[in-house]
Amino acid sequence: MKLLRYGQKGQEKPGVLDAQGRVRDLSGVVTDIAGRFLTPQELDKLRALDLDSLPLVAGTPQQDLRLGPCVGAVGKFICIGLNYSDHAAESGMEVPSEPVVFNKWTSAICGPDDDVEIPRDSLKTDWEVELGVVIGLGGRYISEADALKHVAGYCVINDVSERKYQLELGGTWDKGKGCDTFGPLGPWLVTADEVADPHALGLWLEVDGHRYQNGNTSTMVFQVPALVSYLSRFMSLQPGDVISTGTPPGVGLGQKPPVYLRAGQVMRLGIDGLGEQRQRTISL
Repeated sequence: MKLLRYGQKGQEKPGVLDAQGRVRDLSGVVTDIAGRFLTPQELDKLRALDLDSLPLVAGTPQQDLRLGPCVGAVGKFICIGLNYSDHAAESGMEVPSEPVVFNKWTSAICGPDDDVEIPRDSLKTDWEVELGVVIGLGGRYISEADALKHVAGYCVINDVSERKYQLELGGTWDKGKGCDTFGPLGPWLVTADEVADPHALGLWLEVDGHRYQNGNTSTMVFQVPALVSYLSRFMSLQPGDVISTGTPPGVGLGQKPPVYLRAGQVMRLGIDGLGEQRQRTISL
């Protein structure tokens, strides 16, 4: 299934994409694509629905029908840094021996096609296409062998980053990662049963039509089961938590000389089978 949230900002309703690419309303079945509605039992109930019997929503998604972030009420937005060895190299950093963990604040979350705001005084706002993992079954001390049973599905994430804030202001990376609009999610949450292998997905990103990133999840340093298991050692994972798994090479920081975003540009990005995003950059 391709689960989504549609409508005006802050008033999104739950929906599902049907076989014809149209949105069907799920409001009569669930209150949101969030939390307990992402558990295995609840997803099984949604799979049993006759989608053609659900109300049809007017408009074409991502054209004249706005899509919101594909997961609502996210509890934790956990990110993994330097998880592609070639991206670590372009960043001038060592490949980590253990996952690098940081956070994006949930206030950074926005829809897949919403404008991305370049913060005041920012000169180094950057892009990062990433595979998002959404937790469906919570737990602690999850084994790698069982980890994929805890995944509700996958989505596209743009881990927008301000490199000066991240790397030059001291302290943790978080201050450069969590600005408002720095976490577009979607367009939809593709349930895990429809993703044969999360480690064989092409992912790409363009700015103003120029392709900067063109990678594959097969080159991750730490794969999804290892990440879910590792994170569950330090925190309880809960339904609706989002894990952003790292980016392949081609970020602005890694260009020679570096290239950063400015107002009025357009980012397009996508992952095989998970859809595409399109964001315009604006100044605050």
